[in-house]
Amino acid sequence: MHLLILGPRKNSAARPYKRIAKLAITTFALSAYCFPVLAQTGEMGSSSATVLVQSDQSNPLGMPPVIGAKTTGNQSIKQMESLLPVNPANTPKIYTKAVSTGPSEMDLRQLWNELKLNNPQLASLRESYFSAKATVPQIAAPANPQVGFVWSGMPSNSPLALGGANAPTTQYPGGISNNNSISIAQPFQFPGKRSLASDIANTNAEALLAQSEATYLQLGAQLSSLFFSALASQKQLQVLRESVIRLEMIKNVAKARYSNNSAAYVEYLNAQVAQSAAQADQFNAERQLDVAIKSINTLVGRHAREKLVLRADVRRALNNVPTLLELEDYAETSHPTLKSSGLQLEAARKGVDLAKKAYLPDFQVIGSSYTPRGPFAANNSTMFYQLEFDLIIPLYFFTKERYGVEQAQRSQAAAEAGNISNRQQIVLGVNTAYAVYEQAKNQTQFLRDRQVPQAEAAYRVGLTQYSNNGQGFNDLLTAQTQLRNLEIALAQAESNLMQAQAVLYVSAGKEPF
Repeated sequence: MHLLILGPRKNSAARPYKRIAKLAITTFALSAYCFPVLAQTGEMGSSSATVLVQSDQSNPLGMPPVIGAKTTGNQSIKQMESLLPVNPANTPKIYTKAVSTGPSEMDLRQLWNELKLNNPQLASLRESYFSAKATVPQIAAPANPQVGFVWSGMPSNSPLALGGANAPTTQYPGGISNNNSISIAQPFQFPGKRSLASDIANTNAEALLAQSEATYLQLGAQLSSLFFSALASQKQLQVLRESVIRLEMIKNVAKARYSNNSAAYVEYLNAQVAQSAAQADQFNAERQLDVAIKSINTLVGRHAREKLVLRADVRRALNNVPTLLELEDYAETSHPTLKSSGLQLEAARKGVDLAKKAYLPDFQVIGSSYTPRGPFAANNSTMFYQLEFDLIIPLYFFTKERYGVEQAQRSQAAAEAGNISNRQQIVLGVNTAYAVYEQAKNQTQFLRDRQVPQAEAAYRVGLTQYSNNGQGFNDLLTAQTQLRNLEIALAQAESNLMQAQAVLYVSAGKEPF
């Protein structure tokens, strides 16, 4: 009985190993190209980051990897200090809000909203704008009045008394003080000066707001670059994992051929070395992804160690982009930098008008009441009143006024030149960004439509020939390496395309969505 059982096992083991290897390789190769690769071989090392990145299954970036600390059996992996959970004990004092802010799963639009609300630099610019707006009513308010008390006619060495100073004495039968008075003075500027000055302050405040909007767009462009760089790192991780599995197939074929004395053992070793190199490249991609996520968190005002899941639909990067002429027109009418320079030019022109008004005099009205006795004494006798009108005129040959007008005119000329320069730079920036976008678009389409399919075909042909006891192991490794490099290049090209599109919109003064 035992002989009958063991006999067929030996005969089955003696069958040609080539057919089994060929069938297994063919089946695995078909499944690998029909379905996304979601697993790794046992020889791959576990990742150490705690970053999650997701995207739509239909977009070119593919499925996201799930990166996290893993434990096997009794073996535990010690987390880095920067990856520890966030709690009030290890949260820096600069974060005044709660640690968990907003959803942990965000797309680019949500990240821009978080940037607008929570970025410290933008918060500082907003407060500066409100501070500048608070000066407008201060300038428009009238000048404060002046209240004065006067004791006149008091001889030297006489006692200072509010009530008894006017009492008759033997030495001073008529009292000590007389014509004691209380006065109220109210200065006035020439009509139009104060309102024009407040209008200039309000215009400068609005220019500051436009500058903060331009800063918001610049930070948004930086955020978009980090966002798409993270997606590119995620895609690179997927490509490297697929490359590891392809190298595992090549290694198994080389091992099978070596068992049949059809290949040298060095081919198996070379495949193993190439697989280890691909696994090592994963560590760099994971590190880049972790750094990008932490940078995004910091930029949007979140703690760097908070978990973040990114969602993206990158298909629109190839469509719905306005023409260059439309972008230029939009930039010239709506760019915040041009708004700011235009408001600064308007304030400079009003400054010239205000400087010319310095030739006009200012006024002061003083109302007084006085009595021959002390102001606080009982029975102050008869009260007398007087009204004084003062005229403050510019003297000294209008030196200050003349140079003030010259200074305002020079400032206006500088603002005009700056406005023209800003307009030229904005238009040039739009043209440059559009050229970069077109180049990135063409490169992405070329890689996606031609080079990557050709590399895939070369790899399949090389694997088929080598599996059928043909020669060309080095050609197969070269084809696999080229395929991996082109797939990584395609992921980077897609990232560059989306970054170029975001920069193009920002250069025109528009959010990239």
